[in-house]
Amino acid sequence: MHDTPNPAAPKRPAEPQAPRPLILGSTSRYRRELLQRLRLPFEVYAPDVDETPLPGERPADLAQRLALAKAQAVARQHPEAIVIGSDQVADLEGDSIGKPGDHERAVAQLRRMSGKTVVFQTAVAVVCAASGFARQDLAAVRVQFRELSDAEIENYLRTEQPYDCAGSAKSEGLGISLLAAIDSDDPTALIGLPLIRTSQLLRLAGLDALATPTGASA
Repeated sequence: MHDTPNPAAPKRPAEPQAPRPLILGSTSRYRRELLQRLRLPFEVYAPDVDETPLPGERPADLAQRLALAKAQAVARQHPEAIVIGSDQVADLEGDSIGKPGDHERAVAQLRRMSGKTVVFQTAVAVVCAASGFARQDLAAVRVQFRELSDAEIENYLRTEQPYDCAGSAKSEGLGISLLAAIDSDDPTALIGLPLIRTSQLLRLAGLDALATPTGASA
């Protein structure tokens, strides 16, 4: 004799699904430090992406293309993860200003930007290959540089050595003294990762920093 299932019997609640792993597709220590503010556990992988601008490519388009390419490159290797990619390009009158890499280029960049408004185009992309999610956003930060003397430029660069920063200035450090004004609706965008937009994209992808009160950064 077989037991007849009781249709009125309460169903067992479904087991809660574990959140997808989070990966930052970047080797930037600035982006890593910023993402830690969300207190989500994450890993870091370097994206293998050619960052050469395309002929005639506008700074905003370059930043968005590279942010998405970085996220997609890492997502191909980790399809179950939610992957963040980001890129920043300084836009000086339509010209793309990247990382100087050395002292001489940094001097040349700051001389060009002296007394001018530079728009730092900071793009972020969030991709999950398994779910098919792929979204991106762009934060444009308008930065007004003071009129800078050669002595000020030299003293600043020798002190802070911001050769790995687009535009040769760290606004979170002594570089703030180079500036007259900053206009942004996403304050951390100038440092390298717009956390307001990043949080929005992560929620859309199914990962909410406030859903796990005990979350801790990697």
